[in-house]
Amino acid sequence: MTANDTAGSNGLAMAVLNAIQNPVVMVDANGHIAFANWEAEAFFGASAAHLARYRLSTFIPFGSPLLSLIEQVRERRAPVNEYRVDLSSPRLGQEKLVDLYVAPVLGQPGNVVVVFQERSMADKIDRQLTHRAAARSVTGLASMLAHEIKNPLSGIRGAAQLLETAVTDEDRALTRLICDETDRIVSLVDRMEVFSDERPVDRQSINIHSVLDQVKAVAKAGFARNIRITENYDPSLPPVFANRDQLVQVFLNLVKNASEAIGERSDGEIQLTTAYRPGIRLSVAGSREKISLPLEFCVHDNGPGVPSDLLPHLFDPFITTKTNGSGLGLALVAKIIGGHGGIVECDSQASRTTFRVLMPMSKETALDDAPLSNSTGTN
Repeated sequence: MTANDTAGSNGLAMAVLNAIQNPVVMVDANGHIAFANWEAEAFFGASAAHLARYRLSTFIPFGSPLLSLIEQVRERRAPVNEYRVDLSSPRLGQEKLVDLYVAPVLGQPGNVVVVFQERSMADKIDRQLTHRAAARSVTGLASMLAHEIKNPLSGIRGAAQLLETAVTDEDRALTRLICDETDRIVSLVDRMEVFSDERPVDRQSINIHSVLDQVKAVAKAGFARNIRITENYDPSLPPVFANRDQLVQVFLNLVKNASEAIGERSDGEIQLTTAYRPGIRLSVAGSREKISLPLEFCVHDNGPGVPSDLLPHLFDPFITTKTNGSGLGLALVAKIIGGHGGIVECDSQASRTTFRVLMPMSKETALDDAPLSNSTGTN
């Protein structure tokens, strides 16, 4: 093999490693990072040249099991897998939960390759599928409530109205209370009936930016009039295949939740962002088909954040932090987005909460028309 052939082979190997969407590093016998692909640069927040000046132990938490795995691979000269390893640290960020694959490099004693598979997105998709199951449970519950509760409630309310004409003023307050409470239960059942509506919706190619502009206009005219709302849109984004009214309902709900979380803060800000994120694919139950979800729409706010114990259950019905909330708003958001073949998830920490909606692009958009880069514009 000539020098040119060797150089060409090395260049091809580099191109292949950089095309992998998981962080990949090679660690030499002294523990230094001898190679890092592009995803590894993003994972560690440093260039490959900078990483090469340090040992891997510099960038991961003290006492991390990753170091013992590397030593184990060197001793046994065989690859190992380790799942759900926590690499969270101030340097790498919070919730850095990864699956690890560590393997020896043939012909280079002491050198090992480490592949990181971030668990966050996989876990969030698993939670989203659980949320869909919960929404289906609510669908059945809503149908039952509509038929089995509303009819006797109307009878109770009618009886209370008849009693109201024959009792003293003191007792009339009690009959009025019965009427008010039955009206409140009927209103709750009416809201839940939305979950049992399984009729197909009219969908078409929608420009998501026109939807978000409408949501912003409604918010600024009402509940978010004192909150700064900014946009960071990808102008080359292809259309989404959806029902416009339902998307407006989804994002109005998310923006309203963000504004309520911010409250009366003078520096409150909500940011709406859109981007093209290839690589997220979701399996369809009962089919070998996988749906690509490249369209990302986000609502960010600088409120206090969602309590960590509530975060895994945020899209479950009847889960709320509001004093007078019903806990159905985000469950409905999950149902609508799930009905469109997408997913919605939440990242939250102090002063930064993000609701992220991932959806398929319009079926009318040719694959070769999809944008190849994330050129963004700020308004």
